[in-house]
Amino acid sequence: MKRQNRMAPPRRKSRLERFLSLHRARRCRGAQKHAVKRTARQLKAMKTDIVDAGTPTLTWGSVKSLDLQLDNLRREFSGQPELLWHHAKLIVLIRRGFRISETYAQFRFLWDAEHVFLCGKLNVRWLISAADTFAEYDPNSCVRAVAMMAPLLANTVKMQESERYVCNTSASAPDPVRITRLGNGVVPLFSGMSCFTVGTDDTLRNMYWRLEPFFAVEPVGDILKTVWDQIQVEDTVFSRMRRLHRHDRTRWWNDTDQ
Repeated sequence: MKRQNRMAPPRRKSRLERFLSLHRARRCRGAQKHAVKRTARQLKAMKTDIVDAGTPTLTWGSVKSLDLQLDNLRREFSGQPELLWHHAKLIVLIRRGFRISETYAQFRFLWDAEHVFLCGKLNVRWLISAADTFAEYDPNSCVRAVAMMAPLLANTVKMQESERYVCNTSASAPDPVRITRLGNGVVPLFSGMSCFTVGTDDTLRNMYWRLEPFFAVEPVGDILKTVWDQIQVEDTVFSRMRRLHRHDRTRWWNDTDQ
């Protein structure tokens, strides 16, 4: 039997290769003036200082110039606390490889000091960026593992919602006949997996119970919990399934969720 030619995903460059990269050096040009260490007192003050950069504009993609990238980012956070922009700036510096050890130490210090505020103010996009940073750079393997759960969860939902958009199915309504069928027998999906039994299934409740202990791992457990709670109330498959759920004993969301 002829063996299939399977291509693996592209190899990621090693940290040494990234360190020696000329492209990276160009993307870090001017980083020193942005890498200002902040004390706990300064961080606290930044919670009430508001970014004033005109009409907020969502950033998309990245530009080579670090100064321009950070200017664009500052406009994104216009009208929001300065601390959120500072947080985003640290992530950009880390992504561009600027003195990663020192910059990550500032990032971790910020989260240790203000994780409650950050989880309460950052949107899911930036919470996932923070979790990605923890997952890649934190020296504690437990922190890295819990951090990785958040992007795994959010990006899975992102893929599902993106397919919904691409296939133009957002206007589709639940089919009562199919919902009834799900309650009467197994509907196969792939590799032994079967459809979620809409209205009664305990899969998500059980998953939530298993996630709960990890919410206590600071500071990343707060990110995981916030992302979980947010996808229950935004227009996602979780919230849509929630609206169809009938059995209180198998619900997977908190009473405080709106």
